Amino acid sequence: MSDKTIGFIGGKYLPFHQGHVYTIMAASNQVDLLYVVLSSSKNRDRELCQRDGIKYIPAEKRLSWIGSCLHDLKNIKIVHIEDDQGDANYDWEDGARMIKEAIGEPIDKVFSSEPEYSGHFNKYYPGSEHVIVDDQRKTVPLSATEVRRNLYAHWDKLPQAVRADYVKKVALVGTESCGKSTLTTKLAKFYGTVYVPEVGREYCERYANHLTAEMFPSIAMEHFLLQQKKAEIADKVLFVDTEATITQYYLDMYFPGRVSSLVEEVIKLQDFDLVLYLEPDVEWVDDGLRFAGKQEERDQNNKKLKGMFQGRGIDFVSVSGNYQQRFDQARGLVDRLFEKK
Repeated sequence: MSDKTIGFIGGKYLPFHQGHVYTIMAASNQVDLLYVVLSSSKNRDRELCQRDGIKYIPAEKRLSWIGSCLHDLKNIKIVHIEDDQGDANYDWEDGARMIKEAIGEPIDKVFSSEPEYSGHFNKYYPGSEHVIVDDQRKTVPLSATEVRRNLYAHWDKLPQAVRADYVKKVALVGTESCGKSTLTTKLAKFYGTVYVPEVGREYCERYANHLTAEMFPSIAMEHFLLQQKKAEIADKVLFVDTEATITQYYLDMYFPGRVSSLVEEVIKLQDFDLVLYLEPDVEWVDDGLRFAGKQEERDQNNKKLKGMFQGRGIDFVSVSGNYQQRFDQARGLVDRLFEKK
């Protein structure tokens, strides 16, 4: 007979936050093996998310958060239990049965932060000790309900993997020489965050503006993957200099009539909270890589690019005026992303 101690701690983890991390750490210090049980129900979880005004968080997303945070702790295993119950009619007996089946070995300790759950645990886990961890929430004074109701006010209590999924993504788009890169950099500095540079420009510099058609899908993919990486270190908002629609636009400029199906797939994958479209009403700057500086060319290309966004159903907000006016307009639009609805 093994003398290894087994415990479990469960929750909806909706969303996963540092209070959960602390209780899991505290529980893992008291057993040889701790099972972290994600208990999910599409019905129950949708009810809670809708009630508290956030987008529904699927179980697989929560599992990825927990896995990212706990993967290097060797005495922790993560399991998932799913039912179809609502928030008001949770069946403790059936839930206990599923948890025991998933763990598959005797449970010595059941951990929670809720003293009022003792009756349920004593009844449905009669051979287990109910251990209460931080019931006053003094270490991390926060509940998942509070996080759901004002997520950005509790940003510092979210693990990095969770933050990455809630970073607001703002794309700055427009034709050449409309100030995208400058405004992207200035906004990132103002908001104390990071930004995604224009990968296509890096290609132009690397190849002295002699691009091949085959490079454009690579540009789109590299730019998209860089957004994912930068979101992991961004502080609430990530600014993105151009996006894949513009990559398609430039492919046609370099190679008239060419369209990349792969770039179109990247366009479909993009998910921006705000697209700022910079109008070409600032002075055109010849940097050695640009080639459409006449105002009639700028107007024609601007009309074409806008049509590409509209034809793909991508909403955008026009930003115009001098550099200060553009900065102020953009700042106001970004601030609105964080206003409580």
